Amino acid sequence: MSTVVGVISDTHGLLRPEAVEALRGCSMILHAGDVGDPAVLIELAEIAPVEAVRGNVDLDGWARKHPLTRIIRIESAKLFMLHDVSMLAFDPRERGFGAVIFGHSHQPVAEQRNGVLFFNPGSAGPARFRLPITVGRLVVDGASVSGAHIKIVD
Repeated sequence: MSTVVGVISDTHGLLRPEAVEALRGCSMILHAGDVGDPAVLIELAEIAPVEAVRGNVDLDGWARKHPLTRIIRIESAKLFMLHDVSMLAFDPRERGFGAVIFGHSHQPVAEQRNGVLFFNPGSAGPARFRLPITVGRLVVDGASVSGAHIKIVD
């Protein structure tokens, strides 16, 4: 049996109804930073339990309770989450991670690097730089992690 995990990032205070719909049915939601407003996390928590990290815009007092990095264990997979992947200071494969979840660039990414899934759901918040508005879903099956993007606004 596999676990479906919703992944969202760079909401910058805007939680679109389309993002909420795309994340329904997930067992857990990961927010990879630049939340922008704690109300975003409260609304996401109505769908499923939420784990979040702080991004570079999350500077207010409410954001301090969220760490800069987080380790998530789902089934027998270990995921590492941070906002800006350029701050990753170790080899995730050597430490047994199946995936690295990140945001910051607003660009959707799903690629295997040395046996580890690097996954950025893209930006679900305000449109920027003509990039698509997307969220992601991970499927965790034992120690295996795969990911896909969902375009939520045309």
